[in-house]
Amino acid sequence: MSALTIYPDNQPEFGELYTDFAAIQKQLGNIGVHFEKWTSDCLLAADADQASVLGAYASSIEKLKHQCNFQSVDVMKLNPDHPEKSVFRQKFLAEHIHDDFEVRFFVEGRGLFYLHVGDKVYAVLCEQGDLISVPANTTHWFDMGENPKFTCIRLFTTPDGWVANFTGSEIAKIFPTFDQYVAGL
Repeated sequence: MSALTIYPDNQPEFGELYTDFAAIQKQLGNIGVHFEKWTSDCLLAADADQASVLGAYASSIEKLKHQCNFQSVDVMKLNPDHPEKSVFRQKFLAEHIHDDFEVRFFVEGRGLFYLHVGDKVYAVLCEQGDLISVPANTTHWFDMGENPKFTCIRLFTTPDGWVANFTGSEIAKIFPTFDQYVAGL
């Protein structure tokens, strides 16, 4: 189940939860975030490689590439046994912005985006089938949990791919982690 919780940015104990997909889309649309569902025409094997994943969603990817002038596409896959899961998690947990807008499609598993917009924090639990597009220069962080299990297609308008500008803020430390958030649903 996809979920959205909107918090005051200084009171992580007071959030308003949304679980209806249309309500999530509306709330995120109010801050310029695009959120939608995708489907695949084929089943993927558990050990599907990047080419297989991209092939399964080729028509949707091509449509987005044409609409948004994406220059590069990749697949990020992390499992609980990944040797660098902690390194990746710490990197993504630090609040940052991108000069480019960020687009992620969850092929499998789930992850939690935190968007810090104005005086609010929007916690967006993305699950299999969810596509989220975060506008350029939107402060945010991402938590995949202590034992991540997800596969995401990432699309970029630059050939460089993922490039973050870290804010130095410690705000992520006061909000629930992915594991705490999911346990509280």
